[in-house]
Amino acid sequence: MAVWRSKDLLDGEAAGSLTIILRTRGCRWRRCTVCGYASEGAPATGDDLLVQFRAATKDLSPEDRVVKIYTSGSFFDPLEVPPPARVRILDGLAAAGVEKLIIESRPEYVTGEAVEESVARIRTEVAVGLETSNDLVRDRSISKGFSFEEFAAAAKVVHAAGGSVKTYLLLKPPFLSEGVAISDALRSARDALPSSDVISLNLCNIQKGTPLERIWMLGEYRPPWLWSAVTVLKGVKGVPILCDPVAAGTRRGPHNCGLCDEAVAKAIREHALTQDAGVFEDLDCRCRTAWEEVLALEDLAFGSPLGSDSRRL
Repeated sequence: MAVWRSKDLLDGEAAGSLTIILRTRGCRWRRCTVCGYASEGAPATGDDLLVQFRAATKDLSPEDRVVKIYTSGSFFDPLEVPPPARVRILDGLAAAGVEKLIIESRPEYVTGEAVEESVARIRTEVAVGLETSNDLVRDRSISKGFSFEEFAAAAKVVHAAGGSVKTYLLLKPPFLSEGVAISDALRSARDALPSSDVISLNLCNIQKGTPLERIWMLGEYRPPWLWSAVTVLKGVKGVPILCDPVAAGTRRGPHNCGLCDEAVAKAIREHALTQDAGVFEDLDCRCRTAWEEVLALEDLAFGSPLGSDSRRL
């Protein structure tokens, strides 16, 4: 179990949020090429989860207007979070006066009954990892195990029950060049717009024990440039788009040259709370030229990531 405080976007303004990671049996799918969370699962009964929840919320304060509960899997999976425990968690948050709950679920566990049960107690946002609107990329590159049509159907269920949908998109899945990855993210945002109340752009990072890690160790993959994230964030219109660049500035995370990483990552986080693209206006670095050259030349290198022999680029 882990817990921390941060800021989140609530009704167009920054609000205090509490993030809770409950240790459960984990995701039943466990086949995504980029995800290392499956190895973190452990058997947990409903009572075990309630003990974790109480420990995580013992210092809950009025400033914690948003609570995010993640399980490294699906909150609506009855084998991962037993329904009786789920209801008690929902009742606890409602009694504490929390304004909004954000949870994650794969489409197959999204049912009208589960969403209505949650919405009846607390304003609920269901986050779904679509990653890309391209079924081929989602299947062959990420091995996600569901289609765009199934995602859209789940979103309809959430909306019909009175909930909202956060759509996760992944910037630069394996086997996509930098330029193609940018185009894929922009196209995916447009495609997901009718089903989404908010989009969260996740910048691919290298998690231990994953197929992606093996590809990266062979020098066949480079995490996305932070400049690419800025391009996507500036290009998405018509829906709030969030981004928290996890592991930014490290070799395993999204990075530029090392000199500008901190400033660009800070601007990305600020944009998530303000939705003001003006935070990117004064950003510049000499590595931007190198990034532009990568976009121009990488597809001519037959998929080989340019600069992959460099520690920084």
